[in-house]
Amino acid sequence: MKTTTIQNVMRVLLGAFMVLAGVGHLTFQRKEFQAQVPRWLPNNESFMDFVVLSSGIVEIVLGLSMIFLVKYKHKVGVALAIFFILVFPGNISQYTNGIDAFGLDTDQKRLIRLFFQPVLIVWALWSTGAWASLVKKESAR
Repeated sequence: MKTTTIQNVMRVLLGAFMVLAGVGHLTFQRKEFQAQVPRWLPNNESFMDFVVLSSGIVEIVLGLSMIFLVKYKHKVGVALAIFFILVFPGNISQYTNGIDAFGLDTDQKRLIRLFFQPVLIVWALWSTGAWASLVKKESAR
């Protein structure tokens, strides 16, 4: 399914944000991202660092894929949406455990942040044309 110019711009922008976030995982925001590792996972600093580093690599790969793998953009959009769903428990954990990171230093700020995850999911699906493609496949059944 063909995407519009605005969808393509938004896809590349989201891809760039993902690459920046991934680099942040590996470098300058590493400790901040550790705050989002769900507390129901092992609370071992080495394990938490592994989660942050590995998710950072995945973010970089997905971000670059959003930008450059245009032929597979629908699949990449779905993969990114799934990634956003999989990391959402970290945001919930940050809220429920009252963990300060990324300037989210109040329960209200952490709660508001939770409502941005669905926006990211829709952004990934819409900007890649995956949303329309999925709806078209479903209506063809």
